[in-house]
Amino acid sequence: MSTSAVEEDADALTIGRRIRQLRTARGMTLDDLAAAVDRAPSQMSMIETGKREPKLTQLQAIARALGVTIDALLEGEPLDERSAIEIALERAMKGQTFQALGIEPFRIAKSMPTDALKALLALHGEIDRLRDERAATPEEARRANVELRHLMRRQDNHFADLEAKAAEILAAVRHPGGPLTQRTASEIAAHLGFTLHYAPDLPQTTRSVADLAHGRLYLSSSVPAKGDARTAVLQALSSRILGHAEPRSYAEFLRQRVETNYLTGALLIPEAHVVPALTEAKARRAISIEDLRDAYSVSYETAAHRFTNLATRHLGIPVHFLKVHESGTITKAYENDDVNFPTDRLGAIEGQMCCRRWTSRVVFDEDDRFNPYYQYTDTGNGTYWCTARVEASSEGLHSVSVGVRFDDTKWFVGRDTPHRGVSKHSVEVCCRRAPADLEGRWRENSWPNVKTPRTLLATLPTGAFPGVDTTDVYEFLEAHAPR
Repeated sequence: MSTSAVEEDADALTIGRRIRQLRTARGMTLDDLAAAVDRAPSQMSMIETGKREPKLTQLQAIARALGVTIDALLEGEPLDERSAIEIALERAMKGQTFQALGIEPFRIAKSMPTDALKALLALHGEIDRLRDERAATPEEARRANVELRHLMRRQDNHFADLEAKAAEILAAVRHPGGPLTQRTASEIAAHLGFTLHYAPDLPQTTRSVADLAHGRLYLSSSVPAKGDARTAVLQALSSRILGHAEPRSYAEFLRQRVETNYLTGALLIPEAHVVPALTEAKARRAISIEDLRDAYSVSYETAAHRFTNLATRHLGIPVHFLKVHESGTITKAYENDDVNFPTDRLGAIEGQMCCRRWTSRVVFDEDDRFNPYYQYTDTGNGTYWCTARVEASSEGLHSVSVGVRFDDTKWFVGRDTPHRGVSKHSVEVCCRRAPADLEGRWRENSWPNVKTPRTLLATLPTGAFPGVDTTDVYEFLEAHAPR
């Protein structure tokens, strides 16, 4: 439910309780008030319980029947304690905490003791407090991530200024279009005044180090077998192209990383060259992330990311993207197609557990790693189709998936898949809780030895460049600087 919808519900609840409070104070029954305003008692009951928002004309009639001004209904005296408690509990029942616990909203009967309602509210508040306490350490990062994701959604993950920067650089080195070669990446470095140097002792906390004083860009001499030498060069150069300064906050650091990765993708897969190809593929109803990957010799993740940059703006297709670790943790996410990913109380998706029945988790169980895996997933928010692959990294296996609404599946290769799942991953009981009978048999008869990820115990890295040992970097540059 959106924030505006919650606010509207809250207003309707308050107005409804105020009407009931004034009615009972005047000794009127629900039937009396309904007759006075020429409405059915059932309609008046829905207004008093906040299930229906009354129109202005109805409010005027109710105010006249109660002998008060309309302002008394909208901004009158504070509600009595019982009404205020009922409203607070009804709002809580519509929130994420009750949904995560699998508790369905219920009607608050007049016979329910006020103390019982207070106890429920107290429990709800304590659960929220504990969730906030557990989430307190990385809160700054999560808030920054949420704000950045909202920006990406508003722009359909398309940044015209970064596309223009990429086109300007490619034109400067006279790139003809198509896949970017390592030679062209080297020419971009030279155009920006850098020479490339490969070092066996690059600091472990870095992908590259730029010596701005001497125009030298250092990269690791041991490129992983599945690594892409172009990507490391272009990511380092993108920061210089964009004129990034030392970040003053985690939010700025995160924004710089997103811009760097975006510009790198735009250089590897130029907008002017790829959009006609994607448009033609859509006309043939044959869009494929694999074809995009192969045409530009990039990783599946890069191709998937780049597709999200272009799909909505140029093809009119809303999309979502997920990167999920083999443990089930979501590490990257983007959506503008109303898919309902699990979130924490701040709205952050990253760090949440992906549903076991979602394509991004199911793909880990597939033996065929040569071909992509396709799946339709029925959710409470509609049916979605996804294409996914599993890729290896230094941190273990990750799945990368791109998905669309059911109506947009017709444009993609893989739409004829027989695979189908059902996921209610916005509700915890969908898959994160064991079935009641299974839990009953084993909860008191099991003791797992937890493999605690080191990141669970670590605080948010500090410093201008979080996670980077700057002493190592400075010592490295001092040792390698030309004399």
